[in-house]
Amino acid sequence: MEYSRIISVTGLGGLFELVGSKADGAIVRSLEDNTTRFVSSRVHSFSHLESIEVYTVRDNVNLVEVLQAMSASKEATPSEKDAAAVKAYFQKVYPDMDFDRVYGSDMKKMVKWFTILKNNNVELKLSEVVEDEDAEEVAVEEAPAVVAEEAKPAKATKAKKATAEVAEGGEEAATPKKRAPRKKKTEEE
Repeated sequence: MEYSRIISVTGLGGLFELVGSKADGAIVRSLEDNTTRFVSSRVHSFSHLESIEVYTVRDNVNLVEVLQAMSASKEATPSEKDAAAVKAYFQKVYPDMDFDRVYGSDMKKMVKWFTILKNNNVELKLSEVVEDEDAEEVAVEEAPAVVAEEAKPAKATKAKKATAEVAEGGEEAATPKKRAPRKKKTEEE
């Protein structure tokens, strides 16, 4: 199982593997009980673990760095229910963490997630971005076409054209004719 496919879903505990996505949500598989379900994006938000960062006393680091430090540590993982033990654990394992800005609930969640990932044998590494020189050239060549399409003016209505003509020429243009109100449909029609 790839670390890049693991997500967190708001309102649902635990971690999920992203199986598929749809316009109105995602199909996810729980890493705890292997149940598959559809989760609506109207109700829930999704966060890839790769995109989560942790506050440190220096620059923010990706969550995977903290998880790797937890994996490399010989310290026993505490119960996520004991807040004091969790904080003491992180002070030993990752002392650079900014304990003023990282809440106890976040540290508990990291311990829980680490346990789930370890039980599912997920390799803790970020996916590598493969850079292709040809892809960069194509992107550069296509960019001007996109800009040109965005620069096209939208269709102007008669009122806007008349206003533009007044502004440009200084002369008053004929005012556009008003439309008659539409008739309401009756049951007979």
